[in-house]
Amino acid sequence: MSTLAVVEEILRETAVPMSVREIVEKAGVRLPSKSKTPDTVVARDLSMDLKRKGDASLFIRTSPGRYTLKTLVSATTPSSATSMSALPARKPAVAAPSTRARTDNEASGGGFAG
Repeated sequence: MSTLAVVEEILRETAVPMSVREIVEKAGVRLPSKSKTPDTVVARDLSMDLKRKGDASLFIRTSPGRYTLKTLVSATTPSSATSMSALPARKPAVAAPSTRARTDNEASGGGFAG
């Protein structure tokens, strides 16, 4: 059974949005991966499925780090979840230029005279 099949099974059983950590804890030994970091495997597989399949994915991200099945969301409140494709892209952080004044020693390239 694939990782996503196990995740689907867990989400169907609980019928509530869950974090990746909660999914992994609930799945236990059912997860096919023997990775030391199963959270990473599940998060990666969910993310890739949503990215590749878009609206055709069985899964939906309800908030950062929380997932559920699309059928469960549409059965309750259709506007309560957002698919990853509908989220705005994040702008990369830009470091602000340093405003610290250089000391005389730094400016001259000085240091210890050895």
